[in-house]
Amino acid sequence: MALLQAEKAAKQQRIAYPVDTLLGTWQLWFTAPRKAHFQNGQVLGKGLYISQIARAQISFVNQEELSISNQIQLGSLLFKLTGPAKYLGKKNLLAFDFTRMQLSLFGRAIYNGKFPTKASTINFVEQPIAKLPFFAFFLVNEDFIAARGRGGGIAIWVKNK
Repeated sequence: MALLQAEKAAKQQRIAYPVDTLLGTWQLWFTAPRKAHFQNGQVLGKGLYISQIARAQISFVNQEELSISNQIQLGSLLFKLTGPAKYLGKKNLLAFDFTRMQLSLFGRAIYNGKFPTKASTINFVEQPIAKLPFFAFFLVNEDFIAARGRGGGIAIWVKNK
């Protein structure tokens, strides 16, 4: 419920978070499906705390260009997607396109190459936000970030220290 209230407050107050506050590596801690929302003042939908058995994390890096990395590790199996990202600060929207995939087992790459997406057939920079996956961040501080994805789900990530 607190997450939904924070999301509502961020929209009403038009809070803008600079992209630098998102940079780093974040451990997925909690996720809720798109059904998590308010209806007539009541909270609908349930969430899931992510187990440490399957570590999921997301990273944002801004060197010459902003990029995203999203990975999940289950034991010695690692699945990782990477690609370019762009941030619209006024709306706290981070759009991205996963263009590379890595699959590793016991630290050895099984596959490391292109990840085909519809958006990657056209220059990423020219893609309208409406055609890309994105996260709409509504709560950002030095310890955690929270966002709603394009599909409607909510997630909380905790900063890796």
